[in-house]
Amino acid sequence: MRILVRAPAEEDVGSWQRLGWRAAPDFSSLAREHAAFRAILAAAGAQVIEASGEPGNLDSIYVYDPVLIVPDGRAILLRPGKERRRGEPEALRSDLEAADVAIAGALAEGEFAEGGDTVWLDDSTLLVGQGYRTNEAGIEALRRLLPGVDVRVFHLPHFHGRGEVLHLRSLLNPISLQVVVVYLPLLPVPLVELLEERRIHLVEVPDSEFETMGPNVLGLDGGRRALALAGNPETSRRLEAAGVEVLVYEGDEISRKGDGGPTCLTLPLSL
Repeated sequence: MRILVRAPAEEDVGSWQRLGWRAAPDFSSLAREHAAFRAILAAAGAQVIEASGEPGNLDSIYVYDPVLIVPDGRAILLRPGKERRRGEPEALRSDLEAADVAIAGALAEGEFAEGGDTVWLDDSTLLVGQGYRTNEAGIEALRRLLPGVDVRVFHLPHFHGRGEVLHLRSLLNPISLQVVVVYLPLLPVPLVELLEERRIHLVEVPDSEFETMGPNVLGLDGGRRALALAGNPETSRRLEAAGVEVLVYEGDEISRKGDGGPTCLTLPLSL
């Protein structure tokens, strides 16, 4: 599996406050955590590809949000609902092209969608969360760019409001085609019913681990392993009970301060 990442740069740190990070990151710790994160991915068998991203933008370490990789291996450049992130998709264009990923299209002005609101359930079914970061126009643009794909839309709850991101992937992340990590209390009923219809095994995150990004788990090695943020032991135990080996990383700087877990920090270049 090829996975695109973007390491933090020292010039990025000054943007933390205007981007809404919870606290100022310490750059040496930020860089050390990200290097250790990359090493875990490589040890798990991933080919780690480093992107240049958008200089001076700390959020650009969260490479999943600006781009949607489609089943044929091409990329759609999205348009983040978060205004200060709107330069990120174009900034990744050259990195994607250097990795031999063709650009299938891009969202236009007023069409907002973030990768964190998209989940491929299979090669022909895309789940999309409509909320403060992804709007109806963005969803219609995805339908236009993905002919033949069943785009299923689910409305996200207000929860803590506009100022704190709540993506679809804040609630649900697939480990494989058969196993999904979910936080059921906030999951839309039609989505729960769809997962049940597909006979997908739900690994439920307890209430105590939702706010610490328990659902934000990255499937690796065909679903045999998963990468999770340290500090969610019960979710890890439940994954292991489902037959998934759990790898953990320390992410006080790269994850907790910026509200971005392992799925946010990575862009797998194939489904």
